[in-house]
Amino acid sequence: QVHLVESGGGLVQTGESLRLSCVTPGTTFVIDSMGWYRQAPGKQRELVARFRRGNTIDYADDVKGRFTISRNKSRNQVYLQMNSLKPDDTAVYYCYAFYFKDYWGQGTQVTVSS
Repeated sequence: QVHLVESGGGLVQTGESLRLSCVTPGTTFVIDSMGWYRQAPGKQRELVARFRRGNTIDYADDVKGRFTISRNKSRNQVYLQMNSLKPDDTAVYYCYAFYFKDYWGQGTQVTVSS
């Protein structure tokens, strides 16, 4: 069992920044793949950024150059630095992990006002 706990969301204005964190309390093994997805109101959940096995990083086209994903792999922690935020970034952001199956956190709300 993998438990994912996100934090760092909030309400900001256009152009400001947020840093999201995801931790895995009680997890003793190392997770190879972790990342971030988001779901805006009325939209499907979509990939934001993720680490694949071998530390390959995938970014959604919309966030390239603005968001940076990082992690402490040994501690199963993953972070998302979000700069130059736009109203279209408003969504619930979910931490994701794959360890023989998909795992999801509870989500943290990010709201960007225009």
